[in-house]
Amino acid sequence: LLERLRKEWFILGIVLVIAVARLEPGVGVKGGPLKPEITITYIAVSAIFFNSGLSLKTEELTSALMHVKLHLFVQIFTLVFFPTAIWVFLQLLSITPINEWLLKGLQTVGCMPPPVSSAVILTKAVGGNEAAAIFNSAFGSFLGIVITPLLLLLFLGSSSSVPFTSIFSQLFMTVVVPLIIGQIVRRYIKDWLERKKPPFGAISSCVLLMIIYTTFCDTFANPNIDLDKFSLIIIVFIIFSIQMSFMFLTFLFSTRNNSTFTPADTVAIVFCSTHKSLTLGIPMLKIVFAGYEHLSLISVPLLIYHPAQILLGSLLVPTIKSWMVSRQKALKLTRQPKAPVKV
Repeated sequence: LLERLRKEWFILGIVLVIAVARLEPGVGVKGGPLKPEITITYIAVSAIFFNSGLSLKTEELTSALMHVKLHLFVQIFTLVFFPTAIWVFLQLLSITPINEWLLKGLQTVGCMPPPVSSAVILTKAVGGNEAAAIFNSAFGSFLGIVITPLLLLLFLGSSSSVPFTSIFSQLFMTVVVPLIIGQIVRRYIKDWLERKKPPFGAISSCVLLMIIYTTFCDTFANPNIDLDKFSLIIIVFIIFSIQMSFMFLTFLFSTRNNSTFTPADTVAIVFCSTHKSLTLGIPMLKIVFAGYEHLSLISVPLLIYHPAQILLGSLLVPTIKSWMVSRQKALKLTRQPKAPVKV
């Protein structure tokens, strides 16, 4: 049980911070004692990306750089096909009684870049192409800084009053600059990092819990927000269905006969193409939809999607691993030269 709790602590943490925010929303609300407009918007987000810069191995990223076909597949699926497919699906769902802000939240999930952590962790657990997963996660995050706000505006039509210059300057200062500084610092303390192996993932997750907490403090402090249980249950079901469908779709595409991807590549593709970043997503939603009273409802699908992708991915690790191993063995056998026939 303790081992299970240790593995699932982040999901439990999300539940706990939302419960605390429900009990005492005044603490983390905008202008409250925690001053989230400074501590979260600038300090917490910068800390997450400085942390990512420290933990990403530069040499692994550069070695994965040459696998262009794989990168194109992942980025086009994540940032073009995914949001477009969700938009088409939402046209059908718009006639249902599901809360419209939750549906808008589903669209924001589609617009998000791949995460820097979960896809890499699961690819590594299976034994897939970890370097490709690291590169696509990091490269997708960089693309996301520019593309995600554009996609949000395109699909949600979030009024022309969205301040582009301030969005990009804030994202640059709180995401790109800390990431670059992290990479520079890593060069000087690389040996120490390799020796000590600091818990980078846990640090980022703790900061993320603070961001989630303040987001929900804003929600519960707003008397106009009302979330019905029917909508919430349906959204959870939809999210799991989307993940399963897209994982199956990327698996089919990357394993078809004329595909040049190895089984290890397929593993990286399945996870990187279908996972969405909460680390970049929540701060970005806070910037793009600053001042929206429904921001927290828009955030709910992304908050569900993140633990769901980790949970579903973890459950599928043994199955995908056994497929990859058997597939690699089969490929080895077909490549072996046939013994000459004696006359």
